[in-house]
Amino acid sequence: MEITHILIDDKNPVHRELSIYRTGEISRIRLSDTGYRTYGTLAISAHNHTALFHFDLIESLNALPFISETGQGLDSWDEAFLDHSQLEKMLGILREAERQIDPEKKEKALLGWHDKPLAAAYWREIDPKEFLGFLEELKTFAGKAMEEKYDLEFIL
Repeated sequence: MEITHILIDDKNPVHRELSIYRTGEISRIRLSDTGYRTYGTLAISAHNHTALFHFDLIESLNALPFISETGQGLDSWDEAFLDHSQLEKMLGILREAERQIDPEKKEKALLGWHDKPLAAAYWREIDPKEFLGFLEELKTFAGKAMEEKYDLEFIL
């Protein structure tokens, strides 16, 4: 069986409609608020969403006690909350992840595949420099949350 390899292009509207095309966001919130309110949001591009999983950062972050509706912790297709008391540990995990990533080594991640109607595999190129830039933004975002005692809401 011949498999077609498709490299996801963020500029292609057809690719953006695929179920494997995932983005997300992280918001500063206060779990103690009586109503839902955000105090700033950091967008997670489709590229960085893939990289979070590809570089096992989501797996590493799950060592922290995330609160989620499904009870699965931090996971795709879910919403998870992290109490501000855990942000120092989260920053340590992010710093360790940075040390593990070679900024010069571009990688490819398999997003999904199907056999019918035609066999196809969907891939994404990961630019480590772009992802490391996102990790810097995330550390700054989480650092402000820690200083001001905000909790974080992850929507992946």
